[in-house]
Amino acid sequence: MAEYNSQPLITAAQEFAKLPGIGLKTAQRLAYYILNAPEEEVEQFASGILRARRSMKLCSVCQNICNTDKCDICSDSRRNHKVICVVESPKDVSAIERSGGFDGVYHVLHGLLSPMNSIGPQQLKIKELMARLSDTDEVIMATSPTIEGEATATYLSRMIKQLGVKVTRLAYGLPAGASLEYADDVTLQRALENRNEI
Repeated sequence: MAEYNSQPLITAAQEFAKLPGIGLKTAQRLAYYILNAPEEEVEQFASGILRARRSMKLCSVCQNICNTDKCDICSDSRRNHKVICVVESPKDVSAIERSGGFDGVYHVLHGLLSPMNSIGPQQLKIKELMARLSDTDEVIMATSPTIEGEATATYLSRMIKQLGVKVTRLAYGLPAGASLEYADDVTLQRALENRNEI
């Protein structure tokens, strides 16, 4: 940040820049907004974030973020509790829920296996997943199609299959409306592997 910026602006921008997806320019815009807002509005903003953080719990069943012992999805008797969709983070639950195409339940791992980053099975919510499988028909691996996501899905599927539970993986391929010429090699390969009869 340039020398002519005041220390309060620099400090506020540095805090905003710690958030994922916030670059320096956006952090500066947010800092300017906060520093020019009425003090009571800033206090309300800050206390709202603190309240949300302090009331946050992990669901005792699926490990998703909630404010009670059991989240709304796990508490819903209309959901198919025999089908568990395994995801990396709570934001993945939100993405799948927005699609409206899944009526099962979830399990949030809170990360992916990554030996290079010292993230092993003990750092993830794997033990909690395995404890849920006694009355499960299918586990859907919905981890991202990255090296870590694939490694995590493979590791978990080996463990789960030993229990006689069906394990499936999300299909990956071309997004709707995409042009073939802009698709990368991996996406095209996945699209061919996951083709369906019409």
